[in-house]
Amino acid sequence: MDRNDVRRAWDDVAETYAQSRDPTGSDAALIDDLLDELPGEPLVLDVGCGDGARTLANLPADAVGVDVSRRGLELATDEVPDARLVQGDMTHLPVATDSVDAITAYHAVFHVPREDHPAVYEEFARVLRPGGRLLMTLPSGRFDTVRRGWMGGEMFFSAPGERATLDHLAAAGFADVERVTADDPLGSSTLFAFATLDA
Repeated sequence: MDRNDVRRAWDDVAETYAQSRDPTGSDAALIDDLLDELPGEPLVLDVGCGDGARTLANLPADAVGVDVSRRGLELATDEVPDARLVQGDMTHLPVATDSVDAITAYHAVFHVPREDHPAVYEEFARVLRPGGRLLMTLPSGRFDTVRRGWMGGEMFFSAPGERATLDHLAAAGFADVERVTADDPLGSSTLFAFATLDA
């Protein structure tokens, strides 16, 4: 699936996905740990925010949500009315350089072709201020597939594996990676990573 196919796929399943997810859980609680490490009144960017219930709703009121899906952003408008919402591609984030204190990217990067993951992490590094923090899902497997019937539609999943992902993060300037296991929105156990952009 190309980027337009993925965008259309998310538009098709956005409501079903929002209704299927538990908006609480231990992966949502990780956001509190992230916020505890940030300066007062931080600006946080939620990449792949979707309907906003899982991550964006737990961030400061002026957080910025970016998603490829227009339907997902429409749902987020209702769920998190104070957030700033932008439609965009994470390989070319519509966000200024050195402008945010932290990024959350939950279950997001693996919907981009794995050969483009280094560009995603370089974009994360570009928009973060030096010393900024990243909290993201860390794919433990290596895969490149379209899952038909997923949430009543189809969806693209792609990842190079945990080791390659850690290498990509390091190449983009991220260090001090801490791996944490938590429950994901659909009730299974998932690996997450905290990382710091080199100052």
